Amino acid sequence: MRIAIATIALCMPPLLAQAQSVTVETAAGPAEVPPGPRTVVALDLAAIDSLDALDVPLAGVPAFTPPAYLADAMAGVPTVGTLFEPDYEALAVMSPDLIVAGGRSQAQVEALSEVAPTIDMTIWGEDMIGQARARVEAYGTLFGAEEKADALLAAFDAALEETRQAVSGKGDALILLTNGGTISAYGDDSRFGWLHTALDLPEAFADITAETHGESVSFEFIAEVDPDWLIVIDRAAAIGQEGEAAAATLDNPLVAGTTAGETGQIVYLDSAAIYLAGGGIQSMTLLLDQLREAFSDAAEG
Repeated sequence: MRIAIATIALCMPPLLAQAQSVTVETAAGPAEVPPGPRTVVALDLAAIDSLDALDVPLAGVPAFTPPAYLADAMAGVPTVGTLFEPDYEALAVMSPDLIVAGGRSQAQVEALSEVAPTIDMTIWGEDMIGQARARVEAYGTLFGAEEKADALLAAFDAALEETRQAVSGKGDALILLTNGGTISAYGDDSRFGWLHTALDLPEAFADITAETHGESVSFEFIAEVDPDWLIVIDRAAAIGQEGEAAAATLDNPLVAGTTAGETGQIVYLDSAAIYLAGGGIQSMTLLLDQLREAFSDAAEG
């Protein structure tokens, strides 16, 4: 995915701007931003996730039904358009000190920067964990919350190591995304690939084509691959769309006949957390907790 270059529009003399700015790492590289912004708008769910974890109050968010774990963070916060189409009039009236864009709002970064200082905090690609950590560190620097950021990252690292140990030696896995009655598979170089690479979790099939929307597969493919584990993401459930649930889609003899099906080693992840807020520090920790519990239960069984 091509990263748009974030531009920062600062309405102050150059010398003052230089004296009263901090450098933070963004998806477009280092950016000079006013420190300690008070009126903050976030138009990316991963950003909202990590800012909430750092107790940063928000003045504006997109009009969107959030994952359940972010419901309190977005409750009662004024909405300023959608993830894809910000409300520029509302933003102009609000006159925020900072707009945090990214992901689905990334294409609007340049236009948003004409309204207020804007940073592109998109998290995308193979190194999801590295980017997620960099965002938390950047927010910690920007909001003077370095200690909280360090504590969050330490807790995440501990969860990562515990989960890595839980999955070790338990077999291979195939990541599937269902969308109604259709199924796509994702490999270790995809948007969900960190579940393989960060956890040293072997792929059941190593030749999946890396694409944004995965590689379309059939039930016969799943049966032939015969994974030890199925890790499932339900797109329709994530976005609140009506349609066949993932469990119903996968309820057939071909899937049931796999090792994963016969042993009950099918993990249905919190789909909204990984699909909508992927890269948020709370989202990633929640997913690690789910996987650790599932693999630990299998060991006890």
